[in-house]
Amino acid sequence: MSLISVNNLIFGYDGSYNNIFEGVSFNIDTDWKLGLIGRNGKGKTTLLKLLQGKYEHYGIISKNVDVDYFPFEVTNKDRMSIEIVNEIAPNVEDWEIIKELNLLNSDTEILYRKFDLLSGGEQVKILLISLFLKGNNFLLIDEPTNHLDIETRNNLVSYLEKKKGFILVSHDRNLLDKVVDHIIAINNSNIEIQQGNFSSWKENKDRQDNFEIMQNEKLQKDINRLEIASKNAEKWSNEAEKGKSKRFNSETTIDKGYVGHKASKMMKSSKVMEKRIDKAIGEKNNLLRNVDRNDKLKLIPLISNKNPLVLIKNMQVKYRDKTIFKPISFEVNNGDRVAIIGKNGIGKSSILKLILGEKIEYNGEVKVANDLKISYVSQSTDNLKGKLKVFAQENKIEESIFKAMLVKMGLSQNDFDTNIQDMSEGQKKKVLIAKSVSEQANIYIWDEPLNYIDILTREQIEDTILNYKPTIIFVEHDERFIEKIATKIINIEK
Repeated sequence: MSLISVNNLIFGYDGSYNNIFEGVSFNIDTDWKLGLIGRNGKGKTTLLKLLQGKYEHYGIISKNVDVDYFPFEVTNKDRMSIEIVNEIAPNVEDWEIIKELNLLNSDTEILYRKFDLLSGGEQVKILLISLFLKGNNFLLIDEPTNHLDIETRNNLVSYLEKKKGFILVSHDRNLLDKVVDHIIAINNSNIEIQQGNFSSWKENKDRQDNFEIMQNEKLQKDINRLEIASKNAEKWSNEAEKGKSKRFNSETTIDKGYVGHKASKMMKSSKVMEKRIDKAIGEKNNLLRNVDRNDKLKLIPLISNKNPLVLIKNMQVKYRDKTIFKPISFEVNNGDRVAIIGKNGIGKSSILKLILGEKIEYNGEVKVANDLKISYVSQSTDNLKGKLKVFAQENKIEESIFKAMLVKMGLSQNDFDTNIQDMSEGQKKKVLIAKSVSEQANIYIWDEPLNYIDILTREQIEDTILNYKPTIIFVEHDERFIEKIATKIINIEK
């Protein structure tokens, strides 16, 4: 067992107005399996880079164990995969490599194919087994599940369950629940570590947030009541001082000594209440610093007078004159939420593109109702560029609504001045989702919308879909999202 210790860490990028980390301290046992979570842009990858010693910083990061980062940068991808494994872990034997691949339920033949010809999931497997085979190291695993199909994710779960000594950055709630034994959360004002998985952390977080919200409301009521009482006491004291000799009737004059004593007592009472107000304000200022606003997104789906909106019968996508999956048949009616699932590369995105009207070879029948308004979220963010204002104008969406959706998903006003191409992948994906929810449409077609998206935003999107009940066809590999959202599941088989 070893420790990684972080003491009073302060770090900010050059030219940035605010520091990302300010006075952060924590200790990590290198036998732990930690899940690192936080909003997009909170500094998860930055923290991993700091633990590697990549950035200069204030404070102390001490460790007596080697730290390795996934994804490992492969300089020459034209080599056989076995060569890359041997480069990363030079002292392992072939039987050890085969054993690790078997744990990932992977065919060993991928070792003898060129690395750049492997699928994304196969490349993940090669790099992960290489880093674990290296031994005597602590792994920093940065979002390994993006673009991985459900089967490969489940293989990854089974593999990581048998390992220890890593920090895993992931937004896949099922993965975090099944694999990790500690959560390290980057909050708004601090970094905290809790024992348990994501669900236990979330339960504790919700309980703490609800307590702080209730306490904040109670303190605000106390402050309001005390302020009124303090002002009344001060006002009475001042008026009494001014009117010590005032005659209330022809017979009686109020005793000046009594009035002075009463006025002094009321003034002291006012001062005591002011101190209580200051104390309550101090307590109130310590609340809500880590409470995330889970603001509701707004969606305005259009209901068509036609049904079905989409009809697919015995359809097979063709690639180079060969069909790539078994015939499928389904229809999409108003209010349906259709999940299309299957292995990577099997043609799920091609089905979406056929519905969108792109020219793709296929057998069978594909019918889409006329005059439908369709809102599309692409799997790729490569074409995003320019300022958000120009993006909104080009896509003919209301800028104020579009930016309001982005703020609700965690972007700040400072982010609005950033060119989209310079944003993180998670922020780029939020741009596409904000565009889509800002559009009125009969059908929302989303291709892997949750890649790189943080957990809180995933929950916002789920709540929005369940609240507004749009007609939606989507490809996604987040099983929890599918379970909550889909009313129909279309499984594409090879």
